[in-house]
Amino acid sequence: MNPGYVKLDLFCRGLRIDKSCELEKDGTPILRTRGGLGSGLEMILPEDVHVNAPVVEHFCLKSPYALHKENGRYVLRKAGDFVFEVTLPKEPKFYSQKASSGKQMSRIGVMQGTYLAIYPTKVCGFWTMKPRQNCRFCSVGLTLGETEELEKTVEEVVETVQAARKEVGITFVHFNTGFYEGTSLDELEPYIRAVKERTGLLIGVQCPPSKSLEKYDRLKELGVNHVSFCLEIFDPRRFKEVCPGKHQYLGQKAYMDAMEYCVDLFGKGKVSGEIIAGLERTESTIEAIEHFASKGIVSNVCVFRPCVGTDLEKENPPRTDDMVPIFMRVYEVCLENNIPIGIAPNILVSIIMLPDEGKYLTERRYLWKRVRLGILKALFRTYFKLKLLRV
Repeated sequence: MNPGYVKLDLFCRGLRIDKSCELEKDGTPILRTRGGLGSGLEMILPEDVHVNAPVVEHFCLKSPYALHKENGRYVLRKAGDFVFEVTLPKEPKFYSQKASSGKQMSRIGVMQGTYLAIYPTKVCGFWTMKPRQNCRFCSVGLTLGETEELEKTVEEVVETVQAARKEVGITFVHFNTGFYEGTSLDELEPYIRAVKERTGLLIGVQCPPSKSLEKYDRLKELGVNHVSFCLEIFDPRRFKEVCPGKHQYLGQKAYMDAMEYCVDLFGKGKVSGEIIAGLERTESTIEAIEHFASKGIVSNVCVFRPCVGTDLEKENPPRTDDMVPIFMRVYEVCLENNIPIGIAPNILVSIIMLPDEGKYLTERRYLWKRVRLGILKALFRTYFKLKLLRV
């Protein structure tokens, strides 16, 4: 029952909230934004493991896990038995602040662990097609304009980033966007430039692949630190079924080409392939992880969550036992291929299992490789602090 395993088990089985809990008073509000994975309760498990635990989806009603408030402390129980004490992060004060435009900052950017996540542009084009061609697990078309602002100006985004940096000390801002044929990266550029120039923070970009690969050179010139690509499904047949728009208008090859180009451009560990575990065979997901690693690409794997209102809301999440080999393998292949993971300072993610959290699931220790990662982490932390002083 280590915190890494419990995090994975919560993703797969959900969490029930006991009537003793006072979430509105003690925790961060449940904010359903972006693609939907942030629709749960933010918690911090032992060893500073952050998790966004599903609480509103149908499968949570049968979860063996329950959160209780006992003598002023929050306790996680499984089938009634004590697991461990957990912490509920307080709602950031900047959530209730307003940008100079009057928009509430929690409708512009949200914390997902210790980093700030922002979807700054209009709804993904797959949602506006007739008939809709959106990915069947996605809820972006349900949240934009409802639980978050439909569009955000550059100034609104910068003000929100500055507020989050001042209050909670974020080091990383993650931008993602939808499909706008040929212009997705162009839509993000003004936000990236302004945030980088005015804060100096680390920036990640998640965007559909561009057919004009030279646009990634522009991202590097702007100071982007990390790029990721939501391939979602490795099996071609399932990719077509689950992601019809991506299949028809982009294709898997475009994702592979863009990832390989960016690895050569940005370097190992700075490019991620995003995969959803539980929507294809376990063997296929592991094949993707190993293929990416052979190219120097990190696999960011999320557990399928049947979010309310999506096309797959009645489906069940995967079994934990089927997920353990996947996340164990993510960790192992990164170390085996000398791909740096967990280097950047203060980036703890709640909506996925981080690659280095696979250490909780494997018996292989990789002692010297972990020592090397520790040295790299210390060096990068010092470099980053010195760089921020110049902004």
